[in-house]
Amino acid sequence: MADPTKTAAELLVECLAEQGTDRIFTVPGESFLAVLDALHERSEIETITCRQEGGVAFMACADGAMTQKPGIAFVTRGPGATNASIGVHVAHQDSQPMILFVGDVDRAMRDREGFQEIDFSAFFGPICKWAARIDDAARIPEYIARAYSVAISGRPGPVVLALPEDMLCDQVDAALAPRPPVTRPAQAACPDAMQALFALIADAASPIAIIGGAGWNAKARDHFQRFAESIGLPVATAFRRQDAISPSSPVFAGNLGYGPNPKLVARVKNADLVLAVGARLGEATTDGYTVPPLEHPDQLLVHVHPDPEELGRVYRTELALCCAVDEFAETAALWEDHTVIPFDAGAEAHAEWEAWATHSPADAPPALDMGACVSAMRAALSPDAIICNGAGNFSGWWHRYWRYEGLPTQLAPTAGAMGYGVPAAVAAALRHPERQIVAIAGDGDFLMNGQELATAVQYGANLLVLVVDNSAYGTIRMHQEREYPGRVSATRLSNPDFATLGASFGSWSATATTTEEFTDALAEALTRQGLRLIHMKIDIEQLAASGATISGLRAKA
Repeated sequence: MADPTKTAAELLVECLAEQGTDRIFTVPGESFLAVLDALHERSEIETITCRQEGGVAFMACADGAMTQKPGIAFVTRGPGATNASIGVHVAHQDSQPMILFVGDVDRAMRDREGFQEIDFSAFFGPICKWAARIDDAARIPEYIARAYSVAISGRPGPVVLALPEDMLCDQVDAALAPRPPVTRPAQAACPDAMQALFALIADAASPIAIIGGAGWNAKARDHFQRFAESIGLPVATAFRRQDAISPSSPVFAGNLGYGPNPKLVARVKNADLVLAVGARLGEATTDGYTVPPLEHPDQLLVHVHPDPEELGRVYRTELALCCAVDEFAETAALWEDHTVIPFDAGAEAHAEWEAWATHSPADAPPALDMGACVSAMRAALSPDAIICNGAGNFSGWWHRYWRYEGLPTQLAPTAGAMGYGVPAAVAAALRHPERQIVAIAGDGDFLMNGQELATAVQYGANLLVLVVDNSAYGTIRMHQEREYPGRVSATRLSNPDFATLGASFGSWSATATTTEEFTDALAEALTRQGLRLIHMKIDIEQLAASGATISGLRAKA
């Protein structure tokens, strides 16, 4: 006779499978051994074993960004959870769906500060959408369905669920069934609000759109691009949301954030109407809430966002539309309004971006010219290659000169977290094995999660890693030289031979100290499969794609 019961862990895994989970990322822990055992029987869910919980959470965050479904991570209590918290913070600030499951102490041990005990609701509450603990195994279907719903609804984001170790071994009624798959509710744009929007556009002389962010997907991209092109509306992307529109669109105006085109900044400041769609208008996108300014008496702001709490929270908004960005974009593209006369500004802004985003060699270029290297990559790689990077001024060359043609093609944390690029690239290579995947990391950035090269090799990930080595925490050094010129403190780095390090993981590796060496190494790397790494050695003087140098900063200071 069949056993009328099953374990809570088995029920949990059934619920994950019902919601469409096909991959989880983990560093195993004794606190959730029952879940690992239940996963043993579920071939439809691939378990990816990582080397550090920060890498686990970054992979889950990146997977959620690519699929628009919650990326799933499992870690153990205490150090496992605290290591993983960086990925939760990124998922929160990046508005990406993710669920972190944390194996926890037994229920009878709670509130004694037992081994590795943390109050996870208090710890994670400020950086996630919902943090809870499942004490009653019979409520697992309820909690899992709610976690998926919360993660993808409104402004997407992370959810954290603590799993007491003893609860996972409870026997539950076998009749307890997973709940039906959760889907994102459609939030249509209000017709009256759309009418008001088109009236504002018709009255505008110099409008601009800022797009990308919460819930942005292929539908939003296609429809918004069609709408903007139909009226000649210049379109800028929010910080690290450059794949929100095709760069070949005749109205694409470039990206905001760090090191933007000065002409684009001036265009946003001089606009009489700003249409922000999906973007939170956070500090990085707006250059400290100045582009556009918080107070904008000569400028109207229309803000479209799926979360009502975001509308009017920071910026004074003349017209706020709470709706899904893809539903808004589709409505805008299909709206018939004959009062809007197409603008010339879209084509003008695109021409300005083309000039800014096209690399021109300097009269005396550095030995390893980063702009030229990006140009070589554009010539050699597919337009839909996925570029993954963490934090550091090394990323500025790709933000300026790379063309993020497909969606998704940019996996980069708007939270500015170091160590994101390599784990994100591993997740991308597993999710899109048919595409070219590139991880770009600075030397300091790489060593925060470079151990995930082992994960890449273990699962046969096909990806290229570029390590840009200037032997410094370059971004901090840049700020340091501006504020305290000539007084270097705590920003120098002593680095390993990254090519040798990569080879020790099983990677094909090469070192480039000149542009020609990089071009040759790239060509060789593209003839190979699996993990490949190029160690790019550059001078600290090459600070950013804007052309800033250490000596230049000292002179200005």
